[in-house]
Amino acid sequence: MRKKQFKAESKKLLDMMINSIYTHKEIFLRELISNASDALDKQYYNSFGKDTGMVREDYTIRIEPNKADRTLAIIDNGCGMTAEELETNLGTIAKSGSLDFKNENENEEKKTDIEIIGQFGVGFYSAFMVSKRVVVESRASGADQANRWISDGVEGYSIEKCDSPADHGTVITLYLKDDTEDEKYSEFLEEYEITNLVKKYSDYIRYPIVMNCENRVPKEKAEGEEDKPTEYETVYEDRQLNSMVPIWRKNKNEVTEEEYNNFYSEKFYDFEAPLKVIHSKNEGVPTYDSLIYIPSRAPFNYYSKDYEKGLALYSNGVMITEKCAELLPDYFNFARGLVDSPDLSLNISRELLQHDRQLKVIAKNIERKIKTELEKMLKDDRENYIKFFEAFGVQLKAGIYTSYGMAKETLQNLLIFKSTNDGEYVTLSEYKDRMPESQKGIYYACGETVSKIEMLPQTEAVKAAGMEVLMLTNDIDEFTFKMMRDFDGKEFINICTDGLDIGTEEDKKAVEEKNENSKELLDFIKESLGDKVTAVRFSNRLGNHPVTLTSGSDISTEMEKVINSQHFGEKIKAQLTLEINSDHKIAEKLTALYGSDKDSVAKYAKLLYNSACLISGIDIENPGEFSDLVCDLIV
Repeated sequence: MRKKQFKAESKKLLDMMINSIYTHKEIFLRELISNASDALDKQYYNSFGKDTGMVREDYTIRIEPNKADRTLAIIDNGCGMTAEELETNLGTIAKSGSLDFKNENENEEKKTDIEIIGQFGVGFYSAFMVSKRVVVESRASGADQANRWISDGVEGYSIEKCDSPADHGTVITLYLKDDTEDEKYSEFLEEYEITNLVKKYSDYIRYPIVMNCENRVPKEKAEGEEDKPTEYETVYEDRQLNSMVPIWRKNKNEVTEEEYNNFYSEKFYDFEAPLKVIHSKNEGVPTYDSLIYIPSRAPFNYYSKDYEKGLALYSNGVMITEKCAELLPDYFNFARGLVDSPDLSLNISRELLQHDRQLKVIAKNIERKIKTELEKMLKDDRENYIKFFEAFGVQLKAGIYTSYGMAKETLQNLLIFKSTNDGEYVTLSEYKDRMPESQKGIYYACGETVSKIEMLPQTEAVKAAGMEVLMLTNDIDEFTFKMMRDFDGKEFINICTDGLDIGTEEDKKAVEEKNENSKELLDFIKESLGDKVTAVRFSNRLGNHPVTLTSGSDISTEMEKVINSQHFGEKIKAQLTLEINSDHKIAEKLTALYGSDKDSVAKYAKLLYNSACLISGIDIENPGEFSDLVCDLIV
């Protein structure tokens, strides 16, 4: 038996394959099971139409851990390999017999259910991440002789003849590395660890994966001992570790709502049923199945840095990664589920995923599908959509804001806001459809609560003019509108800014004349308030309210509060205007006092400003002064 070197590969290349392609050592079991599944597929394919005495159910993958010898064996009764095939497939890194088999037979007329998982040819070498020695014993189907391939890793390999009791198949035996302080390789011999890894990565392999497992069973009681306490004994029996048939591979009409919900609950540990199940198949290029859930509530860590977005990514039922972030845009990061595509290589790292062209196509399709299904829910199931939006609507709005409006076309029709029309949620399209022709834009107001917005003088004035106002209560709402700029040609107008333009031309002209005639009074009030406001004017759009504050159109008072609460540098300040109701008695009072008692006018100015702050939700800078002014009025 002569030792051979790996063909055309250096120690450095093998070391790179072992340590760079895979992020986690536990992946070796997934790779070896996938190779075994391929061998079973080939055997089944080659025996198709022949009387071999075997049916599909006879093909299995067996796992045998041996703690005493520190070995782990993966056994299959698949096609096996000849000495030449051992030399070709295992002696050359990145040489894939599975890929060759697929290429040779993809145009065959045989129509049988075959899936080839391994196509890159490096998965087998992941065994060396956990093994100091790997032994492969294999007999090809129909061959008289079995052969043994032995390797200690980068030093090379040897091939020799051996005895094998099986008619065909392969036994891969891993001699595990010694435990270190950082790595506990013996964990891969534990029953629970093997079971968990199979469930995590290979649960949907189409052949039974079995292992002889420990089980506690009650001892049989002898006659007359029925009343004695039950005793238990430990027995070992074969247990199937995988469920084999993935729910997403079935047709939608074959899966019940309960089955969808049970899978969701088990997979994502959510005790509440999802609001929406999106089960789809794509037969084009790329081909894939997807099963996506829209949760009914946000997870506890959803708005924290700990939350990870992403869908599970599978290749032919074998998991590549548990959370593939590249499959979801940030604004749909609430979606949970998976994608399974035979067109993706199983041997792919997280770094390569980011640049995979087919993955990008799948991601774009997934994005469109989620958008379409949410639009259907909004149209046909308003109650559940509102529940969804109250849980995840902030994320949709953030998607528009953080993309600087780039995601506007994707997301704008999914936004809903409460309206003064009936207090219920309304879409932007519904708002626009019922706007009066004379209305210049989409009116909105911001505040801590709906009730506070409804009490604003501007809200009362807009409603009195026969128009409705969108009530924005979330910090990000106005920033989203700023990025959108308009909806279907209608600009967004904050009614608490200078942009509000309602009333007849006669009314506007009358108030302009009053401001011109009262210029000295208004300038005096402005001087009394200092830099608290940039202007003071009379207004005819306050309804029955005496006073209010408006801001410039660039930064509103709500935006000022939000930005300053998150920014620790120099504070920004909205440009405020004090508006006094020209039709209110307070206007007459101020005009009368200005000619005889300017000191009182100055006090009233401060009192009115503080009152306007309260109405607008702005903190009063000097509550003591405000209290003294009120008390002075009383006495």
